[in-house]
Amino acid sequence: MILTLILAIVREMSTPELERLLRERDVRPTRQRVAVLGELAKEPNDTTASALWRRMRARSTQTIGLATVYRTLGLLHERGVIDSLSHHTGERCFRLCTDSHHHHLVCQRCHRVVELDECGLGGWVDEAAGRHGFTPTEHQVEITGLCAECRGN
Repeated sequence: MILTLILAIVREMSTPELERLLRERDVRPTRQRVAVLGELAKEPNDTTASALWRRMRARSTQTIGLATVYRTLGLLHERGVIDSLSHHTGERCFRLCTDSHHHHLVCQRCHRVVELDECGLGGWVDEAAGRHGFTPTEHQVEITGLCAECRGN
């Protein structure tokens, strides 16, 4: 519930607030980056770069190239501004999430995404990694399945 409220606040961010978010992650807030982040913030679940690009072209008189959208999303993911999900075959999906540690439930059919803010994996991750000589620095869990609506419940 708290994550949902936080995301609702983030999705209402103005251009100066989006620019501040980018600067906080050492990303120069160019017009294109702010536009991509602003459009992604409107997405309640997740979206692919190509779907985001098509939506931006349909809504705006400004032109932005598909390659620019891909590069921007890659940079935003690299700097921890957005999350990248792998449930869509052949293409990554992107989502503006809270910046606290969380995991995702993703519906394979409708692409609904639920953020899970509880994580009891720390001990298991440390132990499993240690058995193989690794020192974990982070972990991500993406659980795919069908939401209640898609199952018909």
